[in-house]
Amino acid sequence: MLTKTHDVIIIGAGSVGVPTALFCSKLGLKTLVLEALPSVAQGDNKHAIGGIRATHSQRAKIWTSLRSIEIFSSWKEKFGDEIDWEQGGYIFLASREREKKVLQNTVIEQKNYGLNIDYVNSDKIGSLVPGINKDYIIGGTYSPEDGHASPLLALNAFYRKAIEYGTEFKFREEVGKITNNKNDLISIQTSKGKYQAQYVVNATGARAREIGNMFDLDIPVFPESHEAGITEPVKSFFSTMVVDITPKEDKIFGDSKSYYFYQTKEGQIIFCITPDPPIHGIDKSETSKFLPQISKRLINLLPRLSNIKVRRTWRGLYPMTPDGNPIIGKTAIKGFINAVGLCGQGFMLGPGLGEIIAKLLYNENKLTSREKAILEDFSLNRDFTQEEKLK
Repeated sequence: MLTKTHDVIIIGAGSVGVPTALFCSKLGLKTLVLEALPSVAQGDNKHAIGGIRATHSQRAKIWTSLRSIEIFSSWKEKFGDEIDWEQGGYIFLASREREKKVLQNTVIEQKNYGLNIDYVNSDKIGSLVPGINKDYIIGGTYSPEDGHASPLLALNAFYRKAIEYGTEFKFREEVGKITNNKNDLISIQTSKGKYQAQYVVNATGARAREIGNMFDLDIPVFPESHEAGITEPVKSFFSTMVVDITPKEDKIFGDSKSYYFYQTKEGQIIFCITPDPPIHGIDKSETSKFLPQISKRLINLLPRLSNIKVRRTWRGLYPMTPDGNPIIGKTAIKGFINAVGLCGQGFMLGPGLGEIIAKLLYNENKLTSREKAILEDFSLNRDFTQEEKLK
């Protein structure tokens, strides 16, 4: 069997794999993407709701997302593709003093790392989201430069540009075995062929540990599932992503942590919730409790949604890490690179991370001090006990 050699092989054509391929090829690296599914964005990228924020409490996430926002916001102007980018901002709500204190403290950190954000009162929030229940909220943070885009349109735009730069994509190819060669190349055996490269990038989302185990490398990524839904379109009345971080007890349908929602350009409301306790595993079956669980919270916060019709719901996987931050960069295995553990934020972090990974592989000396700090913060060898506050 003929073995084909590349500079870089990326396993996974999702939120991180595709933009990484784009930037690798742009730098002139001979790049191959292997994907077990029929096309790009068919894993958990298609379950993403499209939010793109730099409103994090950890510096590397903030810096990475700020770069991603630059890429998303300028894409149509530069390349002509419509990706439904809308800079509606993000609101994190406080309904109790406990949440107010958390948000006010994180604003200080966020400003220090370059985020345009302020703590605002309920009147400001009411002007951004008409009809919101101001008796429930006491304030929140507002970051106007955050936004949202279509995961499907964006990933396919990145895919077409990656092909234009020279990336080769192979679909329906399941990775079966990965081995090191004596000539410092890594070999990959798939269901259809054999390939080798100087670098292999693990961008497999929920399968991250499985791929790492092929090198006896323990990668602490543990999938958990979240449900989301979308309504019929109605007349646009807000575009800001609203995040309620107050936990809610519900003895009938189950407890939850945060939930979040926004209105698309076409007028639909997209919404998602974080269950408590988390639902671990890879089951993507929809549940009967999700809609009543989130409906009560949504209608209490925004009563005008009470008569809107829900079109469909779905359930996707968040590849979580112990501290809520990604695992990115080199490993103890020469040439084996991690791009995993995005914790449900792969869509917003993917472009910024893809650019850094490409530079790491092309010429590590060209990394900026900020990019080196990002890789240090996201290293597999870091201390995982410092949990990200707004994960």
